[in-house]
Amino acid sequence: MNDLSVVMITLNEEKAIKKVVSDIKRAVPEAEIIIVDSSSDKTPEIAQAMGCKVIRQYPPQGYGNAMILALTSATKDIIITLDCDDTYPAEKIPELVEWIKNGYDVVNATRLNKKPKNMPIGNYMANWFFAKLTRLVHGFNTTDVHSGMRAYKKEVIQSLDWNPNGAAFPVELLIKPVISGYKLKEIPIDYKERIGTPTLDKFAAVKWTTKRILDLKFSSK
Repeated sequence: MNDLSVVMITLNEEKAIKKVVSDIKRAVPEAEIIIVDSSSDKTPEIAQAMGCKVIRQYPPQGYGNAMILALTSATKDIIITLDCDDTYPAEKIPELVEWIKNGYDVVNATRLNKKPKNMPIGNYMANWFFAKLTRLVHGFNTTDVHSGMRAYKKEVIQSLDWNPNGAAFPVELLIKPVISGYKLKEIPIDYKERIGTPTLDKFAAVKWTTKRILDLKFSSK
Protein backbone atom coordinates (compact mmCIF):
# COMPACT_ATOMS: atom_id res chain seq x y z
CA MET A 1 0.00 0.00 0.00
CA ASN A 2 2.22 2.80 -1.26
CA ASP A 3 -0.66 5.32 -1.12
CA LEU A 4 -0.82 5.15 2.70
CA SER A 5 0.63 7.21 5.54
CA VAL A 6 0.36 5.98 9.14
CA VAL A 7 0.80 8.83 11.61
CA MET A 8 1.32 8.66 15.36
CA ILE A 9 2.23 11.05 18.13
CA THR A 10 4.48 9.77 20.89
CA LEU A 11 5.27 10.82 24.44
CA ASN A 12 7.63 8.42 26.22
CA GLU A 13 6.49 5.24 24.44
CA GLU A 14 9.83 3.41 24.43
CA LYS A 15 8.18 0.29 25.91
CA ALA A 16 5.64 0.07 23.08
CA ILE A 17 7.16 1.73 20.00
CA LYS A 18 9.11 -1.24 18.68
CA LYS A 19 6.11 -3.60 18.79
CA VAL A 20 3.69 -1.06 17.35
CA VAL A 21 5.94 -0.16 14.42
CA SER A 22 6.69 -3.84 13.77
CA ASP A 23 2.96 -4.59 13.70
CA ILE A 24 2.34 -1.72 11.25
CA LYS A 25 5.13 -2.91 8.95
CA ARG A 26 3.72 -6.43 9.04
CA ALA A 27 0.22 -5.22 8.13
CA VAL A 28 1.17 -2.58 5.54
CA PRO A 29 4.85 -2.99 4.60
CA GLU A 30 4.93 -0.16 2.05
CA ALA A 31 3.24 2.47 4.21
CA GLU A 32 4.92 5.71 5.17
CA ILE A 33 5.17 5.94 8.98
CA ILE A 34 5.37 9.43 10.48
CA ILE A 35 5.86 10.10 14.17
CA VAL A 36 5.65 13.45 15.90
CA ASP A 37 7.56 12.92 19.10
CA SER A 38 7.70 14.90 22.34
CA SER A 39 9.50 12.27 24.43
CA SER A 40 12.28 12.55 26.95
CA ASP A 41 13.11 8.84 26.65
CA LYS A 42 14.48 6.72 23.76
CA THR A 43 11.26 6.65 21.73
CA PRO A 44 12.50 8.81 18.81
CA GLU A 45 15.79 6.94 18.47
CA ILE A 46 14.00 3.59 18.36
CA ALA A 47 11.47 4.85 15.81
CA GLN A 48 14.12 6.38 13.57
CA ALA A 49 16.21 3.21 13.65
CA MET A 50 13.12 1.30 12.47
CA GLY A 51 12.71 3.53 9.42
CA CYS A 52 10.05 5.95 10.65
CA LYS A 53 10.12 9.62 9.75
CA VAL A 54 10.47 11.30 13.15
CA ILE A 55 9.54 14.95 13.69
CA ARG A 56 10.54 16.32 17.06
CA GLN A 57 8.15 18.67 18.87
CA TYR A 58 9.93 19.38 22.11
CA PRO A 59 9.07 20.69 24.59
CA PRO A 60 5.59 19.16 24.16
CA GLN A 61 2.91 21.45 22.72
CA GLY A 62 -0.11 19.25 23.46
CA TYR A 63 -1.92 16.44 21.68
CA GLY A 64 -3.76 18.62 19.19
CA ASN A 65 -0.73 20.50 17.92
CA ALA A 66 1.25 17.29 17.64
CA MET A 67 -1.55 15.52 15.75
CA ILE A 68 -2.06 18.41 13.32
CA LEU A 69 1.65 18.38 12.57
CA ALA A 70 1.55 14.62 12.01
CA LEU A 71 -1.51 14.78 9.75
CA THR A 72 -0.24 17.67 7.64
CA SER A 73 3.19 16.02 7.28
CA ALA A 74 1.69 12.94 5.63
CA THR A 75 2.47 12.76 1.92
CA LYS A 76 0.09 9.98 0.85
CA ASP A 77 -3.57 10.09 -0.23
CA ILE A 78 -4.86 7.95 2.66
CA ILE A 79 -3.91 8.69 6.27
CA ILE A 80 -4.27 6.35 9.25
CA THR A 81 -4.05 7.72 12.78
CA LEU A 82 -2.94 5.27 15.44
CA ASP A 83 -2.16 5.54 19.15
CA CYS A 84 1.31 4.25 19.96
CA ASP A 85 0.48 2.28 23.11
CA ASP A 86 -0.43 -1.05 21.44
CA THR A 87 -4.12 -0.77 22.34
CA TYR A 88 -5.25 -0.69 18.70
CA PRO A 89 -4.91 -3.63 16.26
CA ALA A 90 -2.56 -2.68 13.42
CA GLU A 91 -3.75 -5.75 11.51
CA LYS A 92 -7.05 -3.91 10.90
CA ILE A 93 -5.35 -1.12 8.94
CA PRO A 94 -5.92 -2.80 5.53
CA GLU A 95 -9.65 -3.01 6.27
CA LEU A 96 -9.83 0.70 7.09
CA VAL A 97 -7.97 1.51 3.87
CA GLU A 98 -10.35 -0.67 1.85
CA TRP A 99 -13.37 1.25 3.14
CA ILE A 100 -11.72 4.52 2.08
CA LYS A 101 -11.09 3.07 -1.37
CA ASN A 102 -14.76 2.02 -1.47
CA GLY A 103 -15.90 5.63 -1.21
CA TYR A 104 -15.86 6.65 2.45
CA ASP A 105 -14.01 9.76 3.56
CA VAL A 106 -13.48 8.87 7.22
CA VAL A 107 -13.40 5.42 8.81
CA ASN A 108 -13.69 5.30 12.59
CA ALA A 109 -12.42 2.18 14.37
CA THR A 110 -14.71 1.91 17.38
CA ARG A 111 -13.64 0.24 20.60
CA LEU A 112 -17.14 0.39 22.02
CA ASN A 113 -19.52 -1.92 20.17
CA LYS A 114 -19.29 -3.73 23.50
CA LYS A 115 -17.46 -2.88 26.71
CA PRO A 116 -13.75 -3.72 26.38
CA LYS A 117 -12.53 -5.97 29.21
CA ASN A 118 -9.67 -3.65 30.07
CA MET A 119 -11.64 -0.37 30.03
CA PRO A 120 -12.81 0.82 33.47
CA ILE A 121 -16.57 1.07 33.75
CA GLY A 122 -16.35 4.83 34.39
CA ASN A 123 -14.44 5.39 31.15
CA TYR A 124 -16.90 3.20 29.25
CA MET A 125 -19.94 5.06 30.58
CA ALA A 126 -18.34 8.43 29.81
CA ASN A 127 -17.65 7.36 26.22
CA TRP A 128 -21.20 6.02 25.91
CA PHE A 129 -22.56 9.38 27.10
CA PHE A 130 -20.39 11.35 24.66
CA ALA A 131 -21.56 9.20 21.76
CA LYS A 132 -25.19 9.77 22.72
CA LEU A 133 -24.59 13.50 23.12
CA THR A 134 -23.00 13.63 19.68
CA ARG A 135 -26.04 11.96 18.16
CA LEU A 136 -28.39 14.35 19.98
CA VAL A 137 -26.44 17.49 19.04
CA HIS A 138 -25.17 16.61 15.56
CA GLY A 139 -27.65 14.00 14.34
CA PHE A 140 -25.37 11.14 13.32
CA ASN A 141 -24.59 7.78 14.87
CA THR A 142 -21.25 6.94 16.40
CA THR A 143 -20.21 4.81 19.35
CA ASP A 144 -16.69 6.19 19.89
CA VAL A 145 -15.79 9.87 19.56
CA HIS A 146 -12.37 9.29 21.13
CA SER A 147 -11.00 6.46 19.01
CA GLY A 148 -7.26 6.68 18.42
CA MET A 149 -7.49 4.69 15.18
CA ARG A 150 -9.07 6.24 12.09
CA ALA A 151 -8.59 6.49 8.34
CA TYR A 152 -8.96 9.73 6.39
CA LYS A 153 -8.80 10.81 2.82
CA LYS A 154 -6.05 13.39 2.72
CA GLU A 155 -8.42 15.94 1.19
CA VAL A 156 -10.53 15.84 4.39
CA ILE A 157 -7.57 16.95 6.47
CA GLN A 158 -6.55 19.60 3.95
CA SER A 159 -10.00 21.07 3.36
CA LEU A 160 -11.10 21.87 6.92
CA ASP A 161 -10.02 24.42 9.51
CA TRP A 162 -9.05 22.72 12.77
CA ASN A 163 -8.77 23.94 16.34
CA PRO A 164 -5.99 21.89 17.95
CA ASN A 165 -5.90 23.94 21.16
CA GLY A 166 -7.09 22.19 24.30
CA ALA A 167 -7.81 18.55 25.08
CA ALA A 168 -10.10 16.05 23.29
CA PHE A 169 -8.95 16.88 19.76
CA PRO A 170 -10.00 13.42 18.42
CA VAL A 171 -13.59 14.56 18.97
CA GLU A 172 -13.17 17.38 16.47
CA LEU A 173 -11.34 15.08 14.06
CA LEU A 174 -14.47 12.91 13.94
CA ILE A 175 -17.34 15.38 14.17
CA LYS A 176 -16.13 18.21 11.93
CA PRO A 177 -15.75 16.09 8.77
CA VAL A 178 -19.19 14.53 9.21
CA ILE A 179 -21.03 17.81 9.77
CA SER A 180 -19.11 19.22 6.80
CA GLY A 181 -20.65 16.60 4.53
CA TYR A 182 -17.97 13.93 4.42
CA LYS A 183 -19.01 10.30 4.48
CA LEU A 184 -18.35 8.27 7.66
CA LYS A 185 -17.98 4.52 8.14
CA GLU A 186 -17.54 2.92 11.56
CA ILE A 187 -16.08 -0.55 12.09
CA PRO A 188 -15.61 -2.49 15.35
CA ILE A 189 -12.18 -3.42 16.68
CA ASP A 190 -10.84 -5.24 19.73
CA TYR A 191 -9.27 -2.83 22.20
CA LYS A 192 -6.16 -4.27 23.87
CA GLU A 193 -4.33 -3.71 27.15
CA ARG A 194 -1.99 -0.75 26.82
CA ILE A 195 1.77 -0.88 27.13
CA GLY A 196 3.12 1.88 29.34
CA THR A 197 1.59 4.39 31.77
CA PRO A 198 -1.59 6.32 30.92
CA THR A 199 -1.15 10.10 30.66
CA LEU A 200 -4.82 11.10 30.26
CA ASP A 201 -6.17 13.90 32.45
CA LYS A 202 -9.73 12.60 32.93
CA PHE A 203 -11.19 15.86 34.19
CA ALA A 204 -9.80 17.80 31.24
CA ALA A 205 -11.00 15.09 28.85
CA VAL A 206 -14.57 15.29 30.13
CA LYS A 207 -14.64 19.09 30.09
CA TRP A 208 -13.10 19.45 26.65
CA THR A 209 -15.09 16.62 25.07
CA THR A 210 -18.35 18.27 26.10
CA LYS A 211 -17.07 21.68 25.01
CA ARG A 212 -15.99 20.47 21.57
CA ILE A 213 -19.27 18.65 20.91
CA LEU A 214 -21.28 21.78 21.75
CA ASP A 215 -18.91 24.31 20.18
CA LEU A 216 -18.92 22.43 16.87
CA LYS A 217 -22.72 22.73 16.78
CA PHE A 218 -22.68 26.50 17.08
CA SER A 219 -19.57 27.16 15.01
CA SER A 220 -21.03 25.18 12.10
CA LYS A 221 -23.97 27.58 11.74
